[in-house]
Amino acid sequence: MSKRIVVKIGSSSLTSAEGGLHREKINFFANEIAYLHKQGYPMMLVTSGAVAAGFRQIGYTERPKLVHEKQAAAAVGQALLMQAYQDAFFQHQITAAQILLTREDFSNRRRINNALITIEELLKQNIIPIINENDTVSTDEIVLKFGDNDHLSALVAAMTRADKLIIVTDMDGLYTEDPRKNPDASKIDRVDQISSDIIALAGGAGSSVGTGGMRSKIEAARIAMRGGVNTFIGKVQQSLDLQAALEGNGKGTYFDTQLHSLSIKKQWVGFHSFVKGKIIVDDGAQEALMHGGKSLLPAGVITTSGEFHPGDVVEVYNNKEQLLGRGVVNYTQQQLLAAAGLSTEEVSRRIDAARLEVIHRNEWVSI
Repeated sequence: MSKRIVVKIGSSSLTSAEGGLHREKINFFANEIAYLHKQGYPMMLVTSGAVAAGFRQIGYTERPKLVHEKQAAAAVGQALLMQAYQDAFFQHQITAAQILLTREDFSNRRRINNALITIEELLKQNIIPIINENDTVSTDEIVLKFGDNDHLSALVAAMTRADKLIIVTDMDGLYTEDPRKNPDASKIDRVDQISSDIIALAGGAGSSVGTGGMRSKIEAARIAMRGGVNTFIGKVQQSLDLQAALEGNGKGTYFDTQLHSLSIKKQWVGFHSFVKGKIIVDDGAQEALMHGGKSLLPAGVITTSGEFHPGDVVEVYNNKEQLLGRGVVNYTQQQLLAAAGLSTEEVSRRIDAARLEVIHRNEWVSI
């Protein structure tokens, strides 16, 4: 199988500063993607831009802020955006296909598996899937948004076992400080582990047209890396820049990982599922989970919160409130409160649980 590439392009790279599609920009990116496509790379495009493309067509003077206004703008803009891509790729005799996803699709294992099957068939037929969030049905009231599709691109890259995720932005990578404010800031060329210090370097959104910022992109890189996907964040502004990014000479920062691709089940646990509760564990349990390849036992649990039942996904934190990962729990929240700190022998006598492990190692994903 040829190396699969996911390219993510945000709103600010596709539209004018005032809003509306910039056809020359879309044609440029189509040219870049088509060049790699013709070299045999299976290409997938995750795009933003529907709201930005549509709000002026409706008559709004600026990008809308209310949910129903965004959804109306997206309903108009998505058609305009897809038509622009179809026209651009048609110049290269390439067929493009539209796939609209929501956060809820990823949380449902059957729905996301169906989406994966569709993407696989499109790639088999040498068609470029163009993936966007379904803004007309997504809402802001519950946390289901993807952050200008940065997270969406990471989830797609991991799900399809891509070899590279290329996130296009208006900055040429990650810097020690904001280079727009401090000319002495240094660019970081490569990152092999995304620590809290790396995340702290990322700032806010850089454009009034888009909704993503460098922090959102760094968090997306972390998801992709955890799924075994190397990531590039940087500029693609001139001819063959996309190829340079793919080959290691791009204008940006590379996030390299030695991790293997997670199974679809573990991807669902780690990235797609809705979290139903929270477990706090002690230092011994943290070591066992993070470095020992062990299951979580009741003895290592300090306390819990939320309302969960066997088969639900919960997040696990250490006693410093640092997130360690997610897993499928085998206890109800009340059972686990009663079992917290007890030995497995004592738990087997007191608690009627299907399994003694709180979270089995095969259903655990560290973050």
